[in-house]
Formats: sequence, C-alpha cells, structure tokens
Amino acid sequence: MPRKHPSTPTRARPDKRDRTGLDDLDRRLLSALQDGGRTTSAELARRLHVTGPGIQKRLRRLEREGAIRRYTALIDREAVGLDLLCFVEVMLAHHRPASVRQFPKRVEALPEVLECYYLTGEVDYLLKVVVANHDHLERLLFDKLMKAPGVDRVRTRIVLKEVKATTSLPMSLPE
Repeated sequence: MPRKHPSTPTRARPDKRDRTGLDDLDRRLLSALQDGGRTTSAELARRLHVTGPGIQKRLRRLEREGAIRRYTALIDREAVGLDLLCFVEVMLAHHRPASVRQFPKRVEALPEVLECYYLTGEVDYLLKVVVANHDHLERLLFDKLMKAPGVDRVRTRIVLKEVKATTSLPMSLPE
C-alpha cells in the first residue's frame, strides 16, 4: 500500500447521515440558525469550523430539501398590541369531507390565527389565536369563526401566562 506524502492533506470522511438524511454538522448548523437567524455565513463557518463555501452549500441543500422552510423574525406580540393569547377548540357539526376541507381554508384567511391543528377525538380543530383585547376576541369568535360553515361549537381558553414559548426544535435525536 503506497504511503501518502506527509504534506498531502487527508480528506475528512463525511459524517454519517441519520434516518432523516441529516448529519451532525447539519444538525449543529440548524441549531445555530434557530439561535440567531441573522447570523452571517462567515460567522456560522467560523463557529462550526467549516469553510464559508461549505456552509453556503449546506444551507442551499437544507433549503432545497425543505429542512429550512424560510427565514423570519420573531415579533413580541405584546409589543405590537396583541395582549391576549388564546386557544380555541372548534367542533364541527358533521364530518363530511367537504366540511372538513372547507374549515381550514376559512382559517387560513384569518391573520389572528397563528396555528391550526386538525385533531382526533372530541375536538376537531385547535387554534392558537392572538388578539388585541376581549372585544377583538369576541368579534373573531362571533363574526368569523362561529359563522364558518359546518362549525357547531367553539370553546375558548385565554392564556393567563406563557410559561414556555419557543420555535426552536430539538436538534439531537435519541439514540
């Protein structure tokens, strides 16, 4: 077996990819982006001990593959006058396919609805909602949600205090 010349660089083996197609560097890069989405590529490269072009290539691949959906700013809701955070449970009158498909389309048009989940069990949809005040909440519930076709009942829970709110996903998987 021929010996390499001492000055010949050895090429590092790429990290093993897990079942999601991500390797350790991908996960560390995603974690760093979650901590600060405005971090420059140069800073990410320095922090992760990778070249700038290497980071750019990984970012493009993670964007193309859908691991990074978009870049955004997190706004403090109270700083912009949205003082009430609520969870709204919606029960449909019937579960015909047309009704089940129609409700999410209606909800997508409501800027107060931050998140909407289709659930199993007694509640059909769970909405995370922000509004300025109780009057705003009342208008949203009575003028928009309860008038949506197929809606039978709506129950609202007003959040008294946010104990934990994050958008950061855990990047390490259990082994």
